Amino acid sequence: MHIGEYIHGASDVEIADWIAQQIAFDLECERGSVHIAVPGGSTPFPIFAELVKRDLDFARLVVWPTDDRIVPEDHAASNTGKIRRIFEPTGAKVVALEEGMDVPHFDMIWLGMGTDGHIASLFPNTDPDPADSLPVRRITPDPLPPEAPFDRITLTIPILSRSQRTMFVIRGEEKKAIFESADAEENDLPIARLLREVNALAAGEITCFT
Repeated sequence: MHIGEYIHGASDVEIADWIAQQIAFDLECERGSVHIAVPGGSTPFPIFAELVKRDLDFARLVVWPTDDRIVPEDHAASNTGKIRRIFEPTGAKVVALEEGMDVPHFDMIWLGMGTDGHIASLFPNTDPDPADSLPVRRITPDPLPPEAPFDRITLTIPILSRSQRTMFVIRGEEKKAIFESADAEENDLPIARLLREVNALAAGEITCFT
């Protein structure tokens, strides 16, 4: 594997600045919309809150969740609802995932990772396929995470591995060790399958904030 860059100890503000720089570059290079995919969970939302303060042409930004719990958007567990409430006041468009829908080539995909090596909602038990025929798939984690016991909808590895730019925010020594093991091809967890596919495709840059 080849992670393009590890950036250690960056604050939420610094990560937001980095993301804003990437989006600004893409907005300058492209005439149409810029598409990004972002995760849910506790780590991203303080960074989102900083990002929306930046001076960007948000009207041309389309924000997709990498995955979500299958609940109404006004439910506390909905990633899409929370993302919508942060980004739509800026003029950005937020898209809800639907199984089998068409998705664009993403300018940037931001992924987190669980301590079990899952990415998006591709948990180890779902045996994610790098050649999955669906870009978006509905799945049921087994066991269901007790903090969020819901079916999921998620982008699949063929989509997640083909972004122009992929970034991770990996916080904590346990997660960092799992990520580095996957990067070294020492496991076959979902994170390792994704990194292996990105590497095989030479699909784009990978940046990991730790």
